[in-house]
Amino acid sequence: MVDSNLNKEHLVTVVSEDHETPCWGCGLHLLHPPNAPVFKCGWCGAITDKYESKCDHKNYWWRHMRDRCFVCVLIGFILFVICGGVWAVYPVIFSISYFCGIFHLTITGILSITTVLLFTLTALRSAGTPPLIEWGGYPAVGKKQLENYTFCHYCSKPKSPRTHHCRTCGICVLDMDHHCPFIGNCVGAANHQHFIAFLISVLVSTMYVTIMSAYAVLHVWPPLTYRYLDHFRASDRSLAWRALQDVAIALVSSAVLLSTRGLVLVYLFVSSISLEIGISVLLWQQFCYIYEGQTYLSSLSMRGGDEAGEKDCKNLFRFFGCPYPVLRFLPNFWNSPKRHEK
Repeated sequence: MVDSNLNKEHLVTVVSEDHETPCWGCGLHLLHPPNAPVFKCGWCGAITDKYESKCDHKNYWWRHMRDRCFVCVLIGFILFVICGGVWAVYPVIFSISYFCGIFHLTITGILSITTVLLFTLTALRSAGTPPLIEWGGYPAVGKKQLENYTFCHYCSKPKSPRTHHCRTCGICVLDMDHHCPFIGNCVGAANHQHFIAFLISVLVSTMYVTIMSAYAVLHVWPPLTYRYLDHFRASDRSLAWRALQDVAIALVSSAVLLSTRGLVLVYLFVSSISLEIGISVLLWQQFCYIYEGQTYLSSLSMRGGDEAGEKDCKNLFRFFGCPYPVLRFLPNFWNSPKRHEK
């Protein structure tokens, strides 16, 4: 009887060097298809992109100079609003009563100190440092220890799934939301709360500036002189457009007679309203991302096919540091499944 093993064909597979790449995390040699530039190590879980290359740093200097200019502009605007607002408003407020003047200066001081302090914390505090982890050798890396980690060719170290590299700051930032040139810093895990608090403080301050500048400008605005409005009758509806023109001409004519104090008040009123609109949109966007358990950059990556985070009201309370004993009662009142069903 002839042994059947002799009739079996022995197949030998030759692996091309182009299909074999060492894992950057543990050093094991991985086999991958020829058309798969991105692959994952089955031992340590690290993700390797063999075509990723290190970019140059020639634009860093320009980005830093741009951020310094934006920061200087923002600091100058904050100081102008504080000093110019107090200078333009205080004569009108003190003319009403001494108590109103002291109350106005107190509120202005509180809002100013809070806004400047939060701006300083947001701009100077580190945005968030990713955790340090051993890598590079099989004995040092445990199984699944680098799960979904990628390699940052800018910093030459592992990058966790929730970490992004900022090309302006030149560092990896944990839970990076975006890089804000107006604070000259990234918004990440360590200063995201301060950034939201800074936006809220700016919004409240600009609302107060809008109210006080509108109240003061009504007292210093010169009297309006109409040319035709006094001769119009109430039943002349066809002359409504002409009446509006007469009011506009009267406002422009009286605005020429405004003093420097009045012009500063008008500028504060217009700029504060414009800033309120922009800050409100930005705050709403930030709260939507926090509610969804995302950041701005993670939402962009999720559009590419990644799994979305869980939308939950507890994300907002957890973001602001609400303790767990309070969070465990929220599902009964805030997060009932019926609230999200349609």
